[in-house]
Amino acid sequence: MIKTALTRWFDLDTPVFGAPMAGVAGGELARAISVGGGLGMIGVGSETPVDWIAAQARVPAEADVSFGVGLMAWALDRRPELLAAAITAEPALVSVSFGDPAPFVGPLHDAGIAVATAVNSRSDLDRAVAAGADVIVVQGTEAGGHTGQRATLPLLQEALTATDRPVLAAGGIATGAGLAAVLVAGAAGAWIGTPFLACTEATNTAAARERVRAASGDRTVLTSAFDIAQGLDWPRRWPGRALVNEFTETWHGREDELRGDTRAAETVRRARADGDLDNAPVYAGESVGLVTAEQSATDVVRRLTADARKALERAPRLLR
Repeated sequence: MIKTALTRWFDLDTPVFGAPMAGVAGGELARAISVGGGLGMIGVGSETPVDWIAAQARVPAEADVSFGVGLMAWALDRRPELLAAAITAEPALVSVSFGDPAPFVGPLHDAGIAVATAVNSRSDLDRAVAAGADVIVVQGTEAGGHTGQRATLPLLQEALTATDRPVLAAGGIATGAGLAAVLVAGAAGAWIGTPFLACTEATNTAAARERVRAASGDRTVLTSAFDIAQGLDWPRRWPGRALVNEFTETWHGREDELRGDTRAAETVRRARADGDLDNAPVYAGESVGLVTAEQSATDVVRRLTADARKALERAPRLLR
């Protein structure tokens, strides 16, 4: 067991929080992470059916383990019913990220639910603290999926000097040594996504998991191309880090040409429907080269924890 302010708060064995990856992190993945001693999160996308949230929440609840739900602020402006469904599911934690969390903190606190929010800049951090968020998730550009432009470590250090609220580090953490590093830096835990992309409980396809296992960390790109092609309302300041494929090689850097290109939009739509990973997004972080095996998320959490303990036990030797 590794104890921090957040393991004590949520009664966890390890300060590993599963990132709420929409399209990947459903109830099974959340359950497996929590069974491993961490806190699994269920990822809710902008078009997620309301009933899906309740169905997925039942999976960890029936296993009698805590879980969380991840929401996107910009989507809640259009679909407030997603927040209501998350509250009804009675999670231990709800994250509201990618936009101003302030309108949603009060209702969640009134329901007795802790609130986390991801920050990608110093101004995001100030806004999150002013909104009353309980947990700050510092998400660096190394992270997979939608993220900002700041690197994890500099922004983490900035956050730790600016607030006394518990801080989680997100982006680039895929080993026990990486987990130990952010704990020594002062984080209360890690918000981890990419190492769970190849897990048996993930809701992505077997082909996507295989592509993740074969990928190099040198072959990711931070791009808005997929969002533009699909006409998604993602704010421009949050592009998505994905594996390089034929579509990104064609369109990344040509976003102005991509807008309104119906053939490109149809290419991505069909690719997603048909599982064509040369043209559909596979979101993954720069640590993807460290993900080489398909295994249970429970085992991933336990390995991260055991390896982090070994790294932390070695750390005092540096002072001799």
